[in-house]
Amino acid sequence: MAMADQLTIRRAIHGDEAALRTLWVQYAPRIDAVVQRLVGDPDQAADIAQEVWIQIFRALPTYRGDSQFATWAHRIAVNRTLNALRSLRRIGRVETEIEEDTASVEHEGDRLLLAQTIDEAVQKLSPGARTVFVLHDVEGYTHEEIAAELGITAGGSKSQLFKARAKLRGLLAHLVDAPNTQDTAHVAHLS
Repeated sequence: MAMADQLTIRRAIHGDEAALRTLWVQYAPRIDAVVQRLVGDPDQAADIAQEVWIQIFRALPTYRGDSQFATWAHRIAVNRTLNALRSLRRIGRVETEIEEDTASVEHEGDRLLLAQTIDEAVQKLSPGARTVFVLHDVEGYTHEEIAAELGITAGGSKSQLFKARAKLRGLLAHLVDAPNTQDTAHVAHLS
């Protein structure tokens, strides 16, 4: 970690508001994004993100520097968000059917529109499936780590991930070009 970062963290631990603001400005985009992906609802995510930042600032005196500040803050964000979701009873809710009326995306190379479409599809997953999908495929957690965080088995994590991916394939199928029938016939003839 850079000396400037260490100094900023030390100043923040001692209550320096400018240092706290500096940490927030630097790390808020990543922390807020993981909260949004886990929660789904933008209003609830904003509320939970505020709680996460309060928790990070309260926990600052316990930061020992054993890991990067970003990693330490990210772990707090994930834990606090999962706790908030548990208290809202969203993770344990029965999986509901997904509406299949997704908007068609024209292939115009607009990455922002594509990212927005993918985010919208992820938000249509059940809370449990979305949480496992985000933790595993986006944040890089192992099934064992997810199981420990959520109080489920590794098999349960794998099952939720399988369901999430299957639903996302269906929701995003319109983004993938249909196979060329000539190529398929040619391949079949070669077999």
